[in-house]
Amino acid sequence: MNTSPASLTRPGSSATTVAMVTLGCARNEVDSEELAGRLEAGGFLLVDDPADAETVVVNTCGFVEAAKKDSVDTLLAAADLKGTDGAPTTTRAVVAVGCLAERYGAELATSLPEADAVLGFDDYPDIAARLRSILAGETQHPHTPQDRRKLLPISPAARVDAPAYQPGHGERRRLDAGPMAPLKLASGCDRRCTFCAIPAFRGSFVSRRPSDVLAEARWLAEQGARELFLVSENSTSYGKDLGDLRLLETMLPELVAVEGVERVRVSYLQPAETRPGLVTAIARTAGVAPYFDLSFQHASNPVLRRMRRFGDSEQFLGLLEQARSQAPEAGARSNFIVGFPGETEHDLEVLCDFLTDARLDAVGIFGYSDEDGTEAEGFEGKLDEDEIRERVAHVTALAEELTAQRAEERIGERVVVLVESLEDEDGERLAEGRAAHQGPEADGSTTLRAVADDVRVGDMIAARVVASDGVDLVAEVEEGR
Repeated sequence: MNTSPASLTRPGSSATTVAMVTLGCARNEVDSEELAGRLEAGGFLLVDDPADAETVVVNTCGFVEAAKKDSVDTLLAAADLKGTDGAPTTTRAVVAVGCLAERYGAELATSLPEADAVLGFDDYPDIAARLRSILAGETQHPHTPQDRRKLLPISPAARVDAPAYQPGHGERRRLDAGPMAPLKLASGCDRRCTFCAIPAFRGSFVSRRPSDVLAEARWLAEQGARELFLVSENSTSYGKDLGDLRLLETMLPELVAVEGVERVRVSYLQPAETRPGLVTAIARTAGVAPYFDLSFQHASNPVLRRMRRFGDSEQFLGLLEQARSQAPEAGARSNFIVGFPGETEHDLEVLCDFLTDARLDAVGIFGYSDEDGTEAEGFEGKLDEDEIRERVAHVTALAEELTAQRAEERIGERVVVLVESLEDEDGERLAEGRAAHQGPEADGSTTLRAVADDVRVGDMIAARVVASDGVDLVAEVEEGR
């Protein structure tokens, strides 16, 4: 069970204890921290270990089938803490929140009676009261899922100050004391990709006001964050509903200028919306990681059109060249769907050729599967599951080989590493962290050899890459760091 640590456990306190368990993406981490803040303000005591909590709140992921299964398994594991033989246990209630809960509501509650409640996003503002009601044994009615896009006006400009609740836009309480912190730019998405259900349960695109983003950035810095990881469903749309599509470009220097912030990283860029000015701002603004998290999804134009996306291999390579011409050391990552309905052998070859030419630092490969309520669910030309698995294995093997080659190309390169952990190994003090081209969680890491005794977690250390292992790097600290 993957739990986010909380550090305000007070021995002897009579407050009701609660543990947050967070699954899925960095956006979910922000949502969990908002829930934690609301619970703490409501008199709950946050604890690290679910086994020590009277209530376990599982923030689920509902993105793809594997994530759904992981969420259900985690809820079942939490429910096991309640015991079944009548023996006294600390855990009294298990509550499902997050994307899976929002997406399926009563259906999830019926199929998973082990969970004491299934709460939707609109329950978040009153989460403390809802948990107290659950603990009191009051009957809970799971929310009825709805298309959250219908809660807001169609026109982005008309959404400003609309009453619909947006998860993760409120005050937070940090659950992870590490030197990197996700910071939510916006919620929702206006795109209509045929394979994606996210807009239906996350809603239409809504930007946070720059003043709110900057205020939260200052608070995160005060809490020890040194790298801010800007997250949303579509960062390239930031500001369109506030009347200025260039807001992100103008806000990046302000974020970098926040005292205590050493690096700012932008995630999830839509290639079709990535403006030259935004590329330049990311590539050339001091303190902004030259890092391009581009949601390509495929490289064959016919497949992309069926996905209701735009572009092709040539255009995507041109975008990467545009970035690298301004920042040769820039990192680039992307995810791809293999086996989309109607994908031919030629389409697959186009994708493989693109991966070979693109020199990406990190690649995620997903096999297509039907998602409830999406347009692609009704498409003809579905590939056999065995065929999809074979294609995924083939492309994954190629991607692993190519990203390892890309890491090897970085040998001799100067990097600046954010230290995230320290350890002693065979008498040598090592630091592990991430260089500018390495995003959190999935993009590999950099190990620094023989670091000085005064190096601490959160330091930014200049080093020279001396070796690679897959996507991971090994570097030696520059003298006089």
